[in-house]
Amino acid sequence: MEYTDVKYEVSDGIATITIDREDRFNCFRGRTIEELLHAFKRAWADKGAAVVILTAAGQKSFCVGGDQKEMKEKGTYGASQNGLWEIDDLHNVIRDIPKPVIAAVNGYCIGGGHVLHVICDITIAAEHAKFGQAGPKVGSFDAGWGTAYLARTVGEKRAREIWFFCQQYTAEQALDWGLVNKVVPADKLQEEARAVAQHAVALSPGALRFLKHSFNADSAAIFGQAKMAGDGLAMFVKSDEAREGNAAFNEKRAPDFSAYRIGGVELPE
Repeated sequence: MEYTDVKYEVSDGIATITIDREDRFNCFRGRTIEELLHAFKRAWADKGAAVVILTAAGQKSFCVGGDQKEMKEKGTYGASQNGLWEIDDLHNVIRDIPKPVIAAVNGYCIGGGHVLHVICDITIAAEHAKFGQAGPKVGSFDAGWGTAYLARTVGEKRAREIWFFCQQYTAEQALDWGLVNKVVPADKLQEEARAVAQHAVALSPGALRFLKHSFNADSAAIFGQAKMAGDGLAMFVKSDEAREGNAAFNEKRAPDFSAYRIGGVELPE
């Protein structure tokens, strides 16, 4: 595959996958997901890669989720070569690849980008990084790995706070909550990510493979929930409620979801 949205390189036993859409805050479209999926499978098969670093171009944004401009222009997040929207497959390959995956978060880590870092094995964040969810702001959600696995990571109360209020949190707050493993200066992020990765390069790949599968086994049941949530989201994004969120984002105004609140049935007088 010829990459347009990501970069892939291997050196010193480390595969680095970089989301390369800096002009769009490294948000993803169908093509991006397809390329990321290909790149992770490539790293999986590459005997020269013992560990994977997932990062993004520039210093402003790691990933802010789905491309809302693409959604407004095309009514979807854009077509992939095979015509499928494979975000569930990307989530699963990050979990299933039998090699440690380190997220090097270089800026805003919001929405679908936040889900990506959560399901990586380790997260190292730049000091200026910001974390949070945006789904309910733009008429979207991730009711699979993005919620259930997040709750396992930071606890139910924190996970609900992150999703229900769509606030942004500093790297230091994320570290305090156990959402990230380490916070470093921005100019040291890639250096630190590679230094951590080098520890894994020197270890038994068979042992690491079994350990990763063991960690994953406890949360594997979330997969069924994630598939159901993905199907539900595919239907929801076509609703008037979701369209209002997308339109508000692109028009740079506050969304008005008041018409979609659930209330009691009005009784006749």
